[in-house]
Amino acid sequence: MSHLTEVCKHREYAKGEVLFSEGEKAQGFFVVASGKVKIYKLSPEGKERILHIVHPGGTFAEAAIFGDGLYPAYAEPLEKSQLLFFPKREFLALLRDHSQIAINMIGGLSRFLRQFATQIEELTFKDVPARLARYLLDLAGDEATRVELPISKSQLASNLGTVSETLSRTLRKLSDDDVVRVNGKTIEILDYDRLEDLSLKCKE
Repeated sequence: MSHLTEVCKHREYAKGEVLFSEGEKAQGFFVVASGKVKIYKLSPEGKERILHIVHPGGTFAEAAIFGDGLYPAYAEPLEKSQLLFFPKREFLALLRDHSQIAINMIGGLSRFLRQFATQIEELTFKDVPARLARYLLDLAGDEATRVELPISKSQLASNLGTVSETLSRTLRKLSDDDVVRVNGKTIEILDYDRLEDLSLKCKE
């Protein structure tokens, strides 16, 4: 921790401030200390597709300091955020001198790769209700029956690979079927087993 503290820089960013753009030369990577950051792509028409939301304790853009050294997407805070920035040159020098940090980083990148593989699998084989059900179950964990959406519904729709109207219809259907109860961004899980069954259902 002391070695990492020596090279990182503490920075504060405003909501909507672009941290980096796709194709930009990578200067380093980030850790979220507070706030939330969205990682997203833009289509040629300018349509946004959120890849994932990074919460406090999460890292992003670390893979970009290797390989071709280019950022693969855009990054932007969803609210005022405190970030720790690790400059590429100083951090790579640290990896050369401290193998345990490198091993831990490989573990983190492996988890990140598995998350993307899961995301691709769900987009390919599961419809919106199944993807939403999995998202709510992951958000709730093992115990909670009431969850607060950490992002807006339009951002959640983008994250799930759909549009706001389809997400709203899906939530309304789950509510009509007494699987969940929706009150703004607060969602109460009424039937955990049925939500679990739905999350496992593949496209027909």
